[in-house]
Amino acid sequence: MQIKIKKGNNKSHFRESYLLVAKKMDKQNYSLYIDKIRNIGIIAHIDAGKTTTTERILYYTGKTYKVGEVHEGTAVMDWMEQEKERGITITSAATTCFWKNHYINIIDTPGHVDFTVEVERTLRILDGAVVIFSGVEGVEPQSETVWHQADRYRIPRLIFINKLDRIGADFYRVVASIKERFPLTFLPLQLPIGKEGELEGIVDLVEMKAFYWEGVDLNSKIFEREIPSSMQDKVSLFRDDLVEKIAESSDEYLEKFSYKEDLETDEIKRGIRNLVIRGEGVPIFCGSALKNKGTRLLLDAVVDYLPSPLDVSPTKGLNPLNGEKEGRISSIQEPFSALAFKVALDPYAGRLTYLRIYSGRIKSGSFVYNSTKNKKERVNRILEMHANFREEKEEIFAGEIGAIIGPKDIETGDSLCDEKHPIIFERIKFASPVISLAIEPKTESERDKLSFSLNKLTKEDPTFKIHQSKETGQTIISGMGELHLEVILDRLKREFNLEVNAGEPRVAYRETIREKAQSRGQYIRQSGGRGQYGDVSLEVEPMPENSKENLFVDKTKGGVVPKEFIPAIEKGVRETMLNGLLGGYPLVNVKVSLIDGSYHPVDSSEFSFKVAASIALKKAFQQAKPYLLEPVMRLVVKVNHKFIGEIMGDIISRRGHIYDIKVEREVHSISAYVPLAELFGYITTLRSLTQGRAISYMEFAYYQEVPLEITNKIIERE
Repeated sequence: MQIKIKKGNNKSHFRESYLLVAKKMDKQNYSLYIDKIRNIGIIAHIDAGKTTTTERILYYTGKTYKVGEVHEGTAVMDWMEQEKERGITITSAATTCFWKNHYINIIDTPGHVDFTVEVERTLRILDGAVVIFSGVEGVEPQSETVWHQADRYRIPRLIFINKLDRIGADFYRVVASIKERFPLTFLPLQLPIGKEGELEGIVDLVEMKAFYWEGVDLNSKIFEREIPSSMQDKVSLFRDDLVEKIAESSDEYLEKFSYKEDLETDEIKRGIRNLVIRGEGVPIFCGSALKNKGTRLLLDAVVDYLPSPLDVSPTKGLNPLNGEKEGRISSIQEPFSALAFKVALDPYAGRLTYLRIYSGRIKSGSFVYNSTKNKKERVNRILEMHANFREEKEEIFAGEIGAIIGPKDIETGDSLCDEKHPIIFERIKFASPVISLAIEPKTESERDKLSFSLNKLTKEDPTFKIHQSKETGQTIISGMGELHLEVILDRLKREFNLEVNAGEPRVAYRETIREKAQSRGQYIRQSGGRGQYGDVSLEVEPMPENSKENLFVDKTKGGVVPKEFIPAIEKGVRETMLNGLLGGYPLVNVKVSLIDGSYHPVDSSEFSFKVAASIALKKAFQQAKPYLLEPVMRLVVKVNHKFIGEIMGDIISRRGHIYDIKVEREVHSISAYVPLAELFGYITTLRSLTQGRAISYMEFAYYQEVPLEITNKIIERE
């Protein structure tokens, strides 16, 4: 039986025709539906045009009847009040649309580095991505960050060079900078006709046709015309290079190419698709999303070249019953499995858990097994999301993305599955916070409410952390940057009706050691009855950053410390490392070895060994020449050449190291590494120095040693 797809983009007809047949048919035929799914993300540097492009996609696919604009605060995908006010994307928003009988799940992600968690968890579950570069700025700092995040998850990509209607836009310069930065085969499939304000259309190098737009409004028509004679040589050069790369990707095509035979259009498309899916080639498209040029052709490319769930490798996981690796393919016949990639708090629907379904299906009212937590929970409702709007579903299937309501204990990164066929997928790794802020409620009666509200926010955002200061009793919140914490405070006020007092931002320093050292710790108490006896000898030594060695190692022999007390010793070590001795900051890059000890057959206990381990570690730490580490940010400032001296001088005064300066016409791009502690309030200073004519970006780069004189000031302050 063959599935027939009705023409057009009518959502209900498309979905019902497939699902009606899918429920009655076998695995092979259901795969025809999965083959029509595209799970994609829109990723880029801030202000490259991600949300603007997504808004056009929603309009052209019939998902919305009116286009929202970022600069007007009306974008559908930027639905939070904080997003509308700032004109930036803060949280990733998911939606579903249809194009040429394909079912496209789109996630629009933030470009600001403070919210890179949204990109990380989005890429973890996607099959493909559209990377947007500005035709003016080209490859920017966050462009590189999101590109490398996509590399980590081996995500096939398309590139859309946007804003080619702007003054200073240059398609060929941006393509050259992309090729220079990233080691892949890039395949320009389109060339722009015209430049900047005279952008008229594009040349399609696959079809070898020229397409022109009439007007710049949403319903502007596309006309096919002859390729301009002035572009013939350039088009031939790019076309020959494209065909040659396609031919080299396949023995069949290479043999045909060797005999001077032209590859057919369908063969070129298949060759491009194969390169994309294998992660070897990245097609490049162009246009101007704001002026409605190129978006519909980009949608065609998503359908033609990005993979369906069937095209990607089986998703690997660990079977907790036998410890062996297993895979799940996108099939309704496979046991149910999914990954919870996001938890969100909805004021109307409650706690939403976003899922990527890897195999099987899940029905409303059924139970899911959380293999990460070994817990079973009921699914009350299933939703298909459109930003902050939702549509209720009876079930969702392999290859799809959806949200569920009901489970209370599922967290970001948890694996859900059939209890009889358990599997645990690799968890999502998130960066550690680099900035902290002390806050307290304005009234004592709201302290419990503050704690409750903050805990809810940590469930949403794995890069947002809270803890209580033992010295001051204050609540300390930590995040990825000043903007991150600013948004958190704003949400407390708007969503939870909480006013708080906030202190000065604090840097997330770390403590470590230079040398190896040993020390003994004893906790011996006699009180007439049963006493306490713990005796531990520890060795500490520095480790390279991100070392995969165990933090704690038991090197004792002969039972000098009974095995039942080893976990208590390790617990004492780990708890002590959370609050170092120089300034109370976490101890990192240190290996601790238990090398000796003794015990009392009656008085020894887990508590006594835990305390003894803490004493020993503190003594050894003092002997191992401890020092502070501080987070260093990668700062990029783009400014008119008139202000270059002031900017460079200011960066150097902040203990910054300038490592690169690029000149593009009258704009200088200054790249530097600057300690985070020196960057608080930098945006205000930059605005003052340049009369508001500079743009800056910053992201975490690495940790480095704090100079001694500054270390002493920090310790005195603490």
